[in-house]
Amino acid sequence: MENTQRCLNFAMIGAAGYIAPRHMKAIKETGNNLVAALDPYDGVGIMDSHFPNAEFFVEPERFDRFLDKLHRFSKANGGSGHRKVDYVTICSPNYMHDSHIRLALRNEAFAICEKPIVLNPWNLDALEEIEKETGKKVYTILQVRLHPHIIALREKILNAPDDKVYNVDLTYITSRGKWYYRSWKGNIEKSGGIATNIGIHFFDLLTWIFGDMKDSTVNVLRPEKAGGILHLKKANVRWFLSIDYHDVPDEIKKSGKRTYRSLNVENEEIEFSDGFTDLHTESYRQLLAGNGFGMQEARESVVIAHQIRNSTAVGIVGDYHPLLSTINQ
Repeated sequence: MENTQRCLNFAMIGAAGYIAPRHMKAIKETGNNLVAALDPYDGVGIMDSHFPNAEFFVEPERFDRFLDKLHRFSKANGGSGHRKVDYVTICSPNYMHDSHIRLALRNEAFAICEKPIVLNPWNLDALEEIEKETGKKVYTILQVRLHPHIIALREKILNAPDDKVYNVDLTYITSRGKWYYRSWKGNIEKSGGIATNIGIHFFDLLTWIFGDMKDSTVNVLRPEKAGGILHLKKANVRWFLSIDYHDVPDEIKKSGKRTYRSLNVENEEIEFSDGFTDLHTESYRQLLAGNGFGMQEARESVVIAHQIRNSTAVGIVGDYHPLLSTINQ
């Protein structure tokens, strides 16, 4: 790990994206500097609030050239001035993560990649080989693992009898408009579909708490919603994911909200909505202190999302998430 006493240099890919401002804020609040950013869309005025002096590129070739020049300058001067980029933060569309991680490692920088780290399990195998070749590590942001209520739940499960198997219902409905289907997020080859695009961090926290997957059944698998059962080492999880506003419970709609999130363990609601989106800075602090989450930590959720994406839905039979009974088959 780099010496975190000095100001570290960061570059960012995907500066115009939804999640990028949280990363900019985290870089700034940990006392570091963003020296360059890349995005094909040039509406990145948010950078003025954080790093107005950062170089900005709309072409990946010129961005890559810039990082290479910094790296070579530093190497030629024995590291004096330390102008090279230490970390590349990746907030690009899901299907580009693999390539952008490789770009970071090729420039002898650590990679910090948003979820999902990659779309397919075999991508991780190849990246692990490049980690060994370069001596640089790939990290991902699993900020929900840092939520106090989730940590407390995990401690409770770890201290329970080994043969205890919990009944869990996971529900996540986050309404999306028509734009979603026109964007890369609506293209399963680019986003990985709904299980990856909005479900990946929930699958991660569930396996982090209750253990690895034993098997999976998918009841419904559509572009706008999906549901099924995950049998984990210490839990049977009925899950439902949706971007359809009609699936939002009426009481939530009446409050003017378009998102509903619920984690129910043995009929006890686990509240973690507050602070759910404010953990990126803490993620960076932990990572820079040597406690970041690498590819092995992310692997199980990538495997689960990939398996769901490639499953054949069995229909609403057997045991299933309660909300599945309300949708049209």
